[in-house]
Amino acid sequence: MAMAQAGAAAAAATGLLVFLLYSAIHRVEEGHLAVYYRGGALLTSPSGPGYHIMLPFITTFKSVQTTLQTDEVKNVPCGTSGGVMIYIDRIEVVNKLAPYAVYDIVRNYTADYDKTLIFNKIHHELNQFCSAHTLQEVYIELFDQIDENLKLALQKDLNVMAPGLTIQAVRVTKPKIPEAIRRNFELMEAEKTKLLIAAQRQKVVEKEAETDRKKALIEAEKAAQVARIHYQQKIMEKETEKRISEIEDAAFLAREKAKADAEYYTARKLADSNKLKLTPEYLELMKYQAIAANSKLYFGDRIPGVFLDSCAFQQANLRTAHETSLPAQESPETSAESPLRGEESTG
Repeated sequence: MAMAQAGAAAAAATGLLVFLLYSAIHRVEEGHLAVYYRGGALLTSPSGPGYHIMLPFITTFKSVQTTLQTDEVKNVPCGTSGGVMIYIDRIEVVNKLAPYAVYDIVRNYTADYDKTLIFNKIHHELNQFCSAHTLQEVYIELFDQIDENLKLALQKDLNVMAPGLTIQAVRVTKPKIPEAIRRNFELMEAEKTKLLIAAQRQKVVEKEAETDRKKALIEAEKAAQVARIHYQQKIMEKETEKRISEIEDAAFLAREKAKADAEYYTARKLADSNKLKLTPEYLELMKYQAIAANSKLYFGDRIPGVFLDSCAFQQANLRTAHETSLPAQESPETSAESPLRGEESTG
């Protein structure tokens, strides 16, 4: 009996010990920090990811995320400057808490800091924005600016109230407006769409006309360029013919000039040669040679008298000078008959 009681007591002690250990051991996920409360007081030493031990029933902990997280604010009312109440179905706020700021922010705003710093601020900033603008501006004209305005306003306050908490992005869904107003907006958008379609059709027609005009201009420029090329080609052909003619004329002129220079040089040299050659003695010699070459013998009863014709003798001298003016290689030709005729008598 005593052994049974001792076994039951040991089992109860073991179970209590296991329960206490189970209550004391806790796990912190990656990307989180654990903050501890002992008797309601926040301890100054957060714990990182992993298994940790704390005093059961005396110490409690809460896990605070230090990576990017998305907080959703749903069904936010917004009153415009014209008094129309609209509702924004969902606003998503992407934010991140730095690990070094966990203790200060939890101490000042508890572990549910996002309710105070994000959710409440979203309601406040959105109502501030809506109250300063009309329904047309909130719903259509300035809707694309709401995200950026909310982000800048939240970050400006957080830099003062909770350093270490940053807003990465804000996404706002389209507001819900009263049905009658929504139908009017739809009709207005339909008319705008028709206007845009008409404007686009007009632009298409203008673009087609512009295309045709440019096409015609290109064709005209092409024809003008072809004509210009043909004109330049003809000019080049004429210039080439002119240049060839000038070259031929220059060559002919050079040949003629060279020929004339050669004849002039030959005549000048011949004249110089004759000037040196036709001395009085030489001319006398040539006279007697001509007389000797052209003498004739006459036979008969009477011997004719010898006579000299002075005119004929002068013509013979001139002919002899002309023949001696030929190149030295050629010997002067003697005439067949001499104007000087002599008569000799036979014995």
